[in-house]
Amino acid sequence: MSAAAVQTRGLTRRYRDVLAVDGLDLTVERGEIYGFLGLNGAGKTTTIRMLLGMIHPTSGSAAVLGATVRRGGRGPWDSVGYLVESPAPYPGLTVAENLWAAARLRGVNDAAVERAVERLGLAPYASRKARALSQGNRQRLGLATALFHEPELLILDEPANGLDPAGVVEVRELLQSLAAEHGVTVLMSSHILAEVDRLATRIGIIHEGRLIEEVSAAELEARRALRLVVEARDPDAARRSLQNAGYDPQPTNTGLELREPRAVERPDDVAATMVASGQAPTRLAVEQEDLEAHFLRLTAPSAELPSPVLRKAS
Repeated sequence: MSAAAVQTRGLTRRYRDVLAVDGLDLTVERGEIYGFLGLNGAGKTTTIRMLLGMIHPTSGSAAVLGATVRRGGRGPWDSVGYLVESPAPYPGLTVAENLWAAARLRGVNDAAVERAVERLGLAPYASRKARALSQGNRQRLGLATALFHEPELLILDEPANGLDPAGVVEVRELLQSLAAEHGVTVLMSSHILAEVDRLATRIGIIHEGRLIEEVSAAELEARRALRLVVEARDPDAARRSLQNAGYDPQPTNTGLELREPRAVERPDDVAATMVASGQAPTRLAVEQEDLEAHFLRLTAPSAELPSPVLRKAS
């Protein structure tokens, strides 16, 4: 029995000629917020559906809260909350009726439903038919249904989908609170990489069905590439002067960037070179790429992808 909240070994799913998930070894420790990232079609949702027993793997295995996910198995579903793709409430029922119906199936009392309504800001919409809800409020309803039975593990596929900026912040704070104060484990996929960057304690990147990177937030911070950003009144002349000094400046929307270590480590030398050539910089700053830039660099079509996994987080 695995002590991890989620563990897969060689998890594979093939649809005829399409290998959607390819030998995935994934570990999500209890109490962490795990950001599961990938391009559309990378295998994120297929993986999540296998973890929940919605579809069966072609080969390999998955365990959730120590229980092996298998055909016909009971599973630990009373301790798991999930939201996969778009919520599908009963359109003819109100928000409150949808929650009460789900609560009866879960064996959850009315007090738990009321807490979920309060947590997700659904009180003003309690008597509104589900078919009349905005996409964001349907998402809130789906999250409330995933949460009201106080699960040990939350598996969320695009939890902020359709939410306005205030709603995104509310969900972020809610997930942080659940993990920090109640020890809830969160496995979440998202296209809002800035939110994953703020939330996740560990991040895994899946590409073409393979896990190509899995790192802790601290490791990712150290791994992100540094660059020296340079701006000048005449970018073309500044670029020529740096090229003449043996640098490799690349044009950007606002100026130039240099990635070679000698430029990043000694920006004063770059500034001296520019001043000596009459092209004094108007801005010179060492910056670190954000998660989005790191993700795009790893998954770019021209990138030479590493073998799975680059390095496992300790």
